[in-house]
Amino acid sequence: MAVKLGVNIDHIATIREARKIREPDPVAAAVLAELAGCHGITAHLREDKRHIQDRDIRILRGVTTTHLNMEMAPTQEMVQFAIDVQPDMVTLVPENRKEITTEGGLNVAAKIEDLSQVITTLKNNDIAVSVFIDAETDQVKAARKVGADFVEFHTGRFANAFDMGTAQDLDREFSAMQDMTVLARKYGLRVNAGHGLNYRNVGYIASIEGIEELNIGHSIIGRAALVGMDRAVKEMLDAIRRAEH
Repeated sequence: MAVKLGVNIDHIATIREARKIREPDPVAAAVLAELAGCHGITAHLREDKRHIQDRDIRILRGVTTTHLNMEMAPTQEMVQFAIDVQPDMVTLVPENRKEITTEGGLNVAAKIEDLSQVITTLKNNDIAVSVFIDAETDQVKAARKVGADFVEFHTGRFANAFDMGTAQDLDREFSAMQDMTVLARKYGLRVNAGHGLNYRNVGYIASIEGIEELNIGHSIIGRAALVGMDRAVKEMLDAIRRAEH
């Protein structure tokens, strides 16, 4: 099974919001990413609206031709917005107003009842649901318990081990990704992964059997600022494909 690429366009909106003007447009970036061959578009509508705005999601819903994955906190306001807009998938993520980026996975095991209600509501409105979790046994078990369709493994610890850790650190984090992918699939969960993945380390995660899609934003957008979106996306697709051979 070929690993798919979902492109997160949040940081195009980050550049726009630095000036509070109309450009660059994350919707235009999404169109270019799709034309370059990506398999999905991801956008995180944060409660603090620091980058992606409500309007962006509404327009993306109308123009996305692959599939639209909306990341959001599991709040009543966000659930209602998702039901209104109807993305193809919602990925439930944690949010901390002071964080620079998402710092870890959602603690599903600590919020079984609340998340079960949120996920049931979304699925009853024909929206697939993923939970963004750390690669840990209790979180995978909890994801099954709350009724998620997918898990998306937070690969931040792996990425940090790749850049700054020892060989033992890297082996530990990579093995955890492999083992938890096997466990999730055993429980009938589909598996995605993302966070901190780049052109240098993506091959490791893309090589794990059972992972369906990698959601990557910062490294692609950073590369696109230098060489353009088309080339940046195609280079990431090439890096993923090399891992499969």
